[in-house]
Amino acid sequence: MYKVYLKPGKEESLKRFHPWVFSGAIARFDGEPEEGDVVEILTAKKEFIAKGHFQIGSIAVRVLSFNENEAIDEAFWKNKLQIAYNMRRAIGVAGNPTNNTYRLVHGEGDNLPGLVIDIYDRTAVMQAHSAGMHMDRMQIAQALSEVMGDAIDNIYYKSETTLPYKADLGAENGFTKGGSSNNIATEYGLKFHIDWLKGQKTGFFVDQRENRSLLEKYAHGRSVLNMFCYTGGFSVYAMRGNAKLVHSVDSSAKAIDLTNKNIELNFPDDKRHEAYAEDAFKYLDRMGDQYDLIILDPPAFAKHRDALRNALQGYRKLNVKAFEKIKPGGILFTFSCSQAVSKENFRTAVFTAAAMAGRSVRILHQLTQPADHPVSIYHPEGEYLKGLVLYVE
Repeated sequence: MYKVYLKPGKEESLKRFHPWVFSGAIARFDGEPEEGDVVEILTAKKEFIAKGHFQIGSIAVRVLSFNENEAIDEAFWKNKLQIAYNMRRAIGVAGNPTNNTYRLVHGEGDNLPGLVIDIYDRTAVMQAHSAGMHMDRMQIAQALSEVMGDAIDNIYYKSETTLPYKADLGAENGFTKGGSSNNIATEYGLKFHIDWLKGQKTGFFVDQRENRSLLEKYAHGRSVLNMFCYTGGFSVYAMRGNAKLVHSVDSSAKAIDLTNKNIELNFPDDKRHEAYAEDAFKYLDRMGDQYDLIILDPPAFAKHRDALRNALQGYRKLNVKAFEKIKPGGILFTFSCSQAVSKENFRTAVFTAAAMAGRSVRILHQLTQPADHPVSIYHPEGEYLKGLVLYVE
């Protein structure tokens, strides 16, 4: 196994079990590892500290184990996936008769950095975000089959757009097991078409499940606007919550088509819902003040630190428009899924927007990602989803 030697003092974060080694912390290599190889990490004093997947880039090694005697083999993958599955059953998202949509593996949160696995009924969608997880995908798929048993029939690998393009890994999306075209899954009794073939992420935003459920409780009798609706998750929950009307907006015509299909799947011929393929800012500019429940769930405005300033301006601008237009006594669900935007940054942007709009605003809830998207206590960067539910006078 290739060895990576750290510069003096650069092992401190690893002693606190942080799972990343940055390229600037590395003094030298013993040999020439290829991207995706498992390497051992040693201190400047040649003491073993961890092992993990090597990759060219800012994050040079993603740690898989701090145990020198633990091999990264079939037994390793099976053990990690079993632990993840047991946790999902313990918190009630796996094995729930009203819910077969959940995240089984959440990267660093499950001590498997670079790997995401989402379950949609009898299909597991597996996504690699590192060269190492891509290289080990077949072993992982085999371990997944053994752990899940007859709970799944299909495994779809979807990593063409998530792997580092410079690595030239030639990843192709496709089934590693099964091949079913049945793409309807259930979330808390509601049915959704899951587009794992061409959709964003693994085909659905699993991370908003609990926040959608909360929205349902506030929707009764309200006029609801769901901005950046994607597949219409919030809209479907608002409909079940007996909203007076629900309007869904997304710039993507394909997303609007999927939203309409999901509404029809759950509420056939229900005239309370309308959908518009339109730019969010343009829609907010032209709309009136008919809404008293607005959801703002935009795509990540900042995918890295360099874009932070522009992202915060974007959040301010978006929320100002919502505060200006929402009816008195209205409720705003507003989110950021940008990991580079801290909870404090996001709150400041939203609070500034409220002040700019001159509205009196109270916090009802502070939201985050659900329990099947756990945050490792040693990797606080994993807390990426921030949300506020606000009452606007």
